[in-house]
Amino acid sequence: MHRVQAVGGSARSDSQSPASDGSPRVKLIFAGLMVAMLIAALDQTIVATALPTIVGDLKGLERLSWVVTAYLLTSTASAPLYGKISDLYGRKKIFLGAIVIFLLGSALSGLAQSMNELIAFRALQGLGAGGLIVLATTIIGDIVPPRDRGKYQGLFGAVFGVASIAGPLVGGWLVQGPGWRWVFYVNIPIGVIALVIISAALKESKSSIKHRVDYLGSLLAVAAISTLLLATVWGGSTYAWLSWQLGLTLTLGILLVLAFVYRESIAPDPLLPLRLFKNKVFTIANAASFIVGAAMFGAIIYLPTYLQIVRGVSPAMSGFLLLPLMGGLLFSSITSGLIISKVGRYKAFPIVGTSVMTVGMYLLSTLGVHSSYLRATVFMAVVGIGIGMVMQVLVLAVQNAVGLRDMGVATSSATFFRSMGSAFGTAIFGSILTTRLTYNLKLVLPKGVTFEKLSGAITGSPEQLKLLPTAMHIAAVEAFVKSLHDVYLVAVPVAIVAFMVTLILPEIKLRNSVGDPSDKESTATTVEKSLGTL
Repeated sequence: MHRVQAVGGSARSDSQSPASDGSPRVKLIFAGLMVAMLIAALDQTIVATALPTIVGDLKGLERLSWVVTAYLLTSTASAPLYGKISDLYGRKKIFLGAIVIFLLGSALSGLAQSMNELIAFRALQGLGAGGLIVLATTIIGDIVPPRDRGKYQGLFGAVFGVASIAGPLVGGWLVQGPGWRWVFYVNIPIGVIALVIISAALKESKSSIKHRVDYLGSLLAVAAISTLLLATVWGGSTYAWLSWQLGLTLTLGILLVLAFVYRESIAPDPLLPLRLFKNKVFTIANAASFIVGAAMFGAIIYLPTYLQIVRGVSPAMSGFLLLPLMGGLLFSSITSGLIISKVGRYKAFPIVGTSVMTVGMYLLSTLGVHSSYLRATVFMAVVGIGIGMVMQVLVLAVQNAVGLRDMGVATSSATFFRSMGSAFGTAIFGSILTTRLTYNLKLVLPKGVTFEKLSGAITGSPEQLKLLPTAMHIAAVEAFVKSLHDVYLVAVPVAIVAFMVTLILPEIKLRNSVGDPSDKESTATTVEKSLGTL
């Protein structure tokens, strides 16, 4: 089994000593992990603002969605693989490899001369991103005991919040400035910094254990995840939800999941050990991550659209106006992490967080055409505060409940279920918005105006919408707001389910050791011996 430690450390048993917040090594490693996670999370949203410009340059409007889908598919499907492979072969080399793959995909995406090339390079970029997000959290799990890990996980949660909201803002600025290609090029200097820091500060012990990779299980996992994600992406857009094409895709996905489960039950060294699901913390926390991921994206993804269509602001300004949500998320994520590290308990935070998030969803459903910025600001801050208390705390709960030998696969599973929830939530809420928008547009259709003309304006760019005559513009905006109300009203019961799941989440007191929960060995070893002297 591989362990990760800082430069100068020696190979040790699984019962490692607790890391100190005052250790410069820990802080340096954490800074490198934060940078790597930031660029991976940022690329999930930064491209959205640049898509209209990219289509205008490379053409291929019919393949536009695949620029986002390709990244989503590979980053989500590869997450469980990274967790297992790093458990077998060590974190450092796999993490550095993921950074290199991500940077290569970023450079090639910036150089793309056609939509097909861009889609292929985005898939490569996502393949690296899956490792960055999973392994950054896993490495912290290796070198920091659960009792101290809350503050670090809180900062990781803040990174995701910043990336989700800052993405459209940064993307809009780059498109209006140096050009859309810099949406990808900007990753390179930042990624190189992470590469240098991790290469210098992180060291891992050698392992003499012979490993066996479950190649068939890996293939089945990637195929199952990709098929189910394709079904969610196609549903309500490319194909109707009740179409035979979508039914066939979903059926194939379910069969592949069953095949994967069977394979894992007989594999000598499974990709995802089924014994982990006997752990109630592991199972319930991952279920909550899936549901919260779906509700979270239902809240965040349409707020920039609301601001652009209803308030008439630019894409860059819509990102700036989301700062209240980011501020609430940052505050609650960091604060909850600090409190958890101090008291050694975590269960109260996802319970309170999901309840606050539920209230926030309902408040967002009341935003209207003439709602003030102050009102929107308060509502967004409430949602941000709720989300900040949940996401990374659930990862912490999973890590605290498993042994060090399962740290990689457990952490990757938490990230995987959250990503799957986000994908399903985005697709389902998107389908609800499209369906309700079609219905509401027909209700407010001005005399003498065809449905196709009004629909084309509301689903096109905000600039197209501004060019409509006053009567048509008012009708389109009112229809969109009514449709968005329905989206958030559907998100409310989803958030309530997340709240109910967190209520039954078992709580295990956070350990002061990074070893196995059952390990009774003393952990009095000094920080210098654990992490290496400077």
